[in-house]
Amino acid sequence: MTQIPILNGIYTDNGPDIRTSYPVNLIPVPTVSGISAGYLRPADGLVTFGSGPGIDRGGINWRGECYRVMGTLLVKISSGGVVSTLGDVGGSGLVTFDYSFDRLAIASGGSLFYWDETTLTQVTDPDLGTVIDFVWVDGYFMTTDGEFLIVTELNDPTQVNPLKYGSSEADPDPVVALLKVRNEVYALNRNTIEVFDNVGGDFFPFRRIEGAQIMKGCVGTFACAVYLDAVAFLGSGRNETISVFLGANSGTVKIATREIEQLLKGYTEAELATVKMEAKADDGHQHLWIHLPDRTIVYDAAASSALGQPVWFTLTSGVDGFSEYRARNLVWCYDKWLVGDTESVNHGYLDDSISSQFGNITRWEFGTLILYNDGRGAIIYDLELVSLTGRVAFGLNPQISTSYSLDGQTYSQENYIGAGSQGDRAKRLRWFRQGAMRNWRIQRFKGDSQAHLSFLRLEAAIEPLAN
Repeated sequence: MTQIPILNGIYTDNGPDIRTSYPVNLIPVPTVSGISAGYLRPADGLVTFGSGPGIDRGGINWRGECYRVMGTLLVKISSGGVVSTLGDVGGSGLVTFDYSFDRLAIASGGSLFYWDETTLTQVTDPDLGTVIDFVWVDGYFMTTDGEFLIVTELNDPTQVNPLKYGSSEADPDPVVALLKVRNEVYALNRNTIEVFDNVGGDFFPFRRIEGAQIMKGCVGTFACAVYLDAVAFLGSGRNETISVFLGANSGTVKIATREIEQLLKGYTEAELATVKMEAKADDGHQHLWIHLPDRTIVYDAAASSALGQPVWFTLTSGVDGFSEYRARNLVWCYDKWLVGDTESVNHGYLDDSISSQFGNITRWEFGTLILYNDGRGAIIYDLELVSLTGRVAFGLNPQISTSYSLDGQTYSQENYIGAGSQGDRAKRLRWFRQGAMRNWRIQRFKGDSQAHLSFLRLEAAIEPLAN
């Protein structure tokens, strides 16, 4: 029997070009099991937790409770999923949350609001200007209007002194976002990133750290996140194509693969400017979610280190093709990952015991590397997916399929088998009489969330053909 790698696959395009296919709604897990060095497990399902007054726009855990903006309203969600309305922050699109010792702050629709557990207050000082993004640092709320860095007064965060404006001036590109890492403020511009430290003084209290400047910038306000004690961002330098980077200590490391960069080229810069990036660390994973318009791509730094290669996978909703992944705005609260829903007023949470999304069936898919026998061809007698079966819902015996391609673009008819019922943990997933190849071949496997399976390895019984 020949083992065929399944953590990444291969396909071709009209270029012609060799492309990488990443698992869809399956998560690569680097675990040495004796069967393989890693396996594919189902992506977490999405379960409805409750409903609110509108589409979710962002969330945060403050003082052990979950706060969100849903529609135009600031709400608090209890441990039982009950939504309480606190006030109206207006606006549309994503919001930014941060907090001080005694205030929860929200940037929505270009305005800044504070919640003190009793009253929702808007900062009306005209010197604040339009709030694109903000952070709390060293007692200040620092905001940006795209041109200046603005701090509120220490003794009254509703007031702004126009003599205390700062700026990010290494490049005339606009400021698009602010992040805080190790108590330093990163001003993310479109083509550059500058780092500021609090040095005090009578005027703008932050000073640029000259040696920490990064010569690449971020494409959008939410296309960045604190990840691995560094700044992860989607962007580029001047006269460069957009990619995914980790930035720290004046340097960057590109974590995007060639396949990811080719995928990003399929979107306009205006579309990429609306992307949201989120970090999620649990169960030994270090995931970076990048929400694209029609899918979410995920990088896993821990798995990449363990396997010695970049590990990416794709999350999507729906049963055919790619569509927007509905979970947004992760918040770890009440011992679970709470999420918003991009398509309804509901909010929910991640659940690894299922792989359906808000009660809907979703698909999974993965492919293999190329099977090649030095151009001599081979007969494939059977294929076996070594899997953890018997975990499907009661009463189901879902079907999964395989197909093959001899050119990387067109595939054979799907060949279906049953994935087994609940409790059938001895079920073997085997396909017999799988034909022959003259040159090379790619295998592909498909199923849906009813087939809640993990895949450890693919075995093939192959007879090489003579010259």
